[in-house]
Amino acid sequence: MRADRRIARVIVDVPSKETDRPFDYEVPDSLLADTEIGSRVKVPFGPRTVMGYVVDLTTALSASLTRLKAIIDVLDVTPPLTPELVRLAFWLSEVYLCRKITALHAMVPAVLKGRYHRMLRVHPHAPPATALPDAERQLIERIESKQEVPLSQALTWPGVNRTIIRRLIREKRLLLVEHVGDRATLRTVTWVKPALSSDELSRCLADIPARSVRQRAVLEQFIHHPEEIPLPDLLTRAGTTRSVVGKLVEKGWLTWEEREVYRDPYGEHAFEHKPPLPLTDQQQQALDTILSALNSNKERTILLHGVTGSGKTEVYLQAIDATIRQGKQAIVLVPEISLTPQMVKRFKERFGSEVAVLHSGLSDGERYDEWRKIRSGEVRVAIGARSAIFAPFEQLGLIIIDEEHESSYKQEEQPKYHARDVALWRAREHGATVVLGSATPAVESYFLARTGVYEWVTLPQRVNNRPFPTVDVVDMREELRQGNRSLFSRKLRTSLTLCVERGEQAVLLLNRRGYSTFVLCRDCGEAMTCPHCDISLTYHQTNRTLRCHYCGYATQVPSTCPACGGTHIRYFGTGTQRVEEELARLFPGIRVIRMDVDTTNRKGAHERLLKAFGSGQADVLLGTQMIAKGLDFPRVTLVGVIAADTSLYLPDFRAAERTFQLLMQVSGRAGRHQLPGRVVIQTYNPEHYSVDLAARYQVESFYRQECRLRKQHRYPPFCGLFTVLLTHPDRALLMRSAHLAANRLQQDRLPGVEVLGPVPAPIPRLKDRYRMQVMVKYNVETDSVADLMHRLRELEDILDDPRLKWSVDRDGRID
Repeated sequence: MRADRRIARVIVDVPSKETDRPFDYEVPDSLLADTEIGSRVKVPFGPRTVMGYVVDLTTALSASLTRLKAIIDVLDVTPPLTPELVRLAFWLSEVYLCRKITALHAMVPAVLKGRYHRMLRVHPHAPPATALPDAERQLIERIESKQEVPLSQALTWPGVNRTIIRRLIREKRLLLVEHVGDRATLRTVTWVKPALSSDELSRCLADIPARSVRQRAVLEQFIHHPEEIPLPDLLTRAGTTRSVVGKLVEKGWLTWEEREVYRDPYGEHAFEHKPPLPLTDQQQQALDTILSALNSNKERTILLHGVTGSGKTEVYLQAIDATIRQGKQAIVLVPEISLTPQMVKRFKERFGSEVAVLHSGLSDGERYDEWRKIRSGEVRVAIGARSAIFAPFEQLGLIIIDEEHESSYKQEEQPKYHARDVALWRAREHGATVVLGSATPAVESYFLARTGVYEWVTLPQRVNNRPFPTVDVVDMREELRQGNRSLFSRKLRTSLTLCVERGEQAVLLLNRRGYSTFVLCRDCGEAMTCPHCDISLTYHQTNRTLRCHYCGYATQVPSTCPACGGTHIRYFGTGTQRVEEELARLFPGIRVIRMDVDTTNRKGAHERLLKAFGSGQADVLLGTQMIAKGLDFPRVTLVGVIAADTSLYLPDFRAAERTFQLLMQVSGRAGRHQLPGRVVIQTYNPEHYSVDLAARYQVESFYRQECRLRKQHRYPPFCGLFTVLLTHPDRALLMRSAHLAANRLQQDRLPGVEVLGPVPAPIPRLKDRYRMQVMVKYNVETDSVADLMHRLRELEDILDDPRLKWSVDRDGRID
């Protein structure tokens, strides 16, 4: 008999402060071979059965295991998490102040996140039900006939409610049990093949009556084509049904079997292999720097600062090819799902089946199958949006973050990680290279590159020395003075007319969806606002509704003002729907494709719209910021920015940076091939440095100006930043909690730490919850960071209102 036993340390799927630690469970002999670090397991936890992740394995003497419970089951043949990803989860929990189970869940596909089924069974020692009322007796009989029934289903039966079920459970007539399962369903296809030779099948055919036309058709198929065939194809060719084939299987003439197949979101696409393109001298220098880093087998971070159209993607592709030849794997992150179709096409054409794609536009099943290809080592490249940084590769050599400045790399829910920080952590673990690519890097990345923390590689010219588009900045104040009240300046209208007449294409950007951004009563000045959020409702003309873009509230446009009863309801502001309508009015016959959240909310919509535009089915691509970057269409010669000021005065220290980046990125969509490009930027603030410097391509000047302002006002990269957001349905109680939090953080002032607030959040109320925030600035290098983190964790002890929700968002460099 063994003197020691195996112990698994498990993080259980119960997100609370008391359970935010590993619990010890004995590993029974029957599960020893299946239990590994990263495994999902089913374990008893109090009166329940829950799912958990094994985060460590150890041994102990048998005598010490007398009080330990045992693991009930292991849920996966291959652990969904590698030991490295388990360590990453603990790091995420530490630096982003979230629960460990939350961090672990963030790294697995949705289909693998624990799902609990509450099932009713008849108690094995239940007394006879003959004396019960009819409804209760029938309930027990129905459950007994099915062995077990979901609680949710039983509650829909006539005469059944929770009170009755609770009483029957207390009387030990019913049992309530919990199953831990998941939504991971494997896709299978039935394959059919002959069990006999062609000659034997011919003799069998003679025994089939002439009226059994379908059976004869199936046999004739295999007599002439004895190869195995998927059942759906067989049914189509023979014009028959599954039951007909089943009868031939029962007779022993055919056999069939279920085989698992991957769902392939790109299975209908034919990707022609494309060889590497010749590189310019600048591209070759950039590639050589990346290859040097790859060959060093040490963590290296490179900022690839290349202007739009400079050929960054080809550098990525050749760097990945070198990574694969070294026997390593690569992750490529793109910021928008709208970028994925073109990027996936280029990667599939170069690497074929070596590429897996992960993004939110796929179904759960497709994402799961793509993830399984990565986990099993069947692919060497993963491309996708933010969460693809958790791809479970075990020989990671290269991580590429394209358009690294994009805000979409920051997760808004817990864990509130930044994909760039996770990439740097994984690179340290693997000795891998991180390439941050952008024409307009984040100010923090630019600062770290210029100060020597990152390596800095530039591509200052477009491929084949193609010129940058000519940029015209139009002062819309002057247009208004001269009587032009249209959405389009005279310059943009003339340019668009000439573009369409030449058979070329245009891209128009307006970073607001909907028709009007707010609706106002001109009698009393009352704006139509969301009853659940402190935000104005946006008018959508397609279904004539007012919608809140935060909580989803929708209502019909009122005919009279709810405040004063006035009838002068007017629409103000401009959204993409209104621009589309104006285009149709001003340019009769113009063909427009609109891309925003409203038109791309169905699966595959991004790809269909971009494919239609690329094939020349439209003259204008109109959209929000999703069209501003990464797209490459040879006939686009004009870019129009309808309102460059949309994000300029938001309450965000990055507002100027994001405006500059958006203008630079969208300008880069024009003139990328043989035809010259032109950009028209409409603004009410032409003198603002972000607009002026973007129009003149003065990148260095912008970053110097922005860094001076950041340093003056103490914002990243010159400090770290925590934002504590508190929400509560009661405003007074929220203010009390916010002041408690601020006072705790200010107590015994920590060196290099500055606490600001509490103040109302930029949106003071959202989904019927009031919001306040406390901002904490700190010096990254100071010893006070550990004490500050400790105080932030302690907030949970002093903020004891069960209706209060709070979270911490971390910004700035993480060492």
